Amino acid sequence: MRWRLPECPPSGRLVESARLVRVIDGDTIEVRIGGRRAVVRYLGINAPKRGQLFYAQAMGANRRLVSGDALHLVGDVSDVDRYGRLLRRVIAGQTFVNLALVREGYAQAMTVPPDVACAEAFRAAEAEARSAGRGLWGRLTSTPTVASPSTRNCHPAYPTICLLPPPDLDCGEIPHRNFPVDRRYGDPHRLDGDHDGMGCEQ
Repeated sequence: MRWRLPECPPSGRLVESARLVRVIDGDTIEVRIGGRRAVVRYLGINAPKRGQLFYAQAMGANRRLVSGDALHLVGDVSDVDRYGRLLRRVIAGQTFVNLALVREGYAQAMTVPPDVACAEAFRAAEAEARSAGRGLWGRLTSTPTVASPSTRNCHPAYPTICLLPPPDLDCGEIPHRNFPVDRRYGDPHRLDGDHDGMGCEQ
């Protein structure tokens, strides 16, 4: 079985059918594929992690999108990440879940080569969400959720936390862990040492 996503080039990859076991966070789920369980990390996106702004909302949006329908998992070039999680695009019914989370403002685009098939669609969805002020790009709390030069001088490379421009900080000087780094704006504090789009990983 092959699955075509109108937003992405055909992958040529076989599609796995899966059933949801549990939602782990805004971009990770556990599924059952046949007789085995597997953890699936969504390709092309990054949602706030526990302890970060908008974590609960992102997890809730993910749960809403994947609950109730059979899931279809589509791969790209890489099969698993360094933690052994399957790297997949997830389709629930007719909804491309990865893209929907970005479009609704619950995740940001995070392309990690060689898995680039949907990169342009993710970038366009994030730009749309930013422009509309959706989700984590909006001002839903008294603490800024969008890092931009006009918002308390937060640096835009760190969209879910507020870090000022240099002088440099290191991970030992800030309380945040496992936060997205938007490398389009660089990484002025050099908090993403392995260049995978996540800062101060534990």
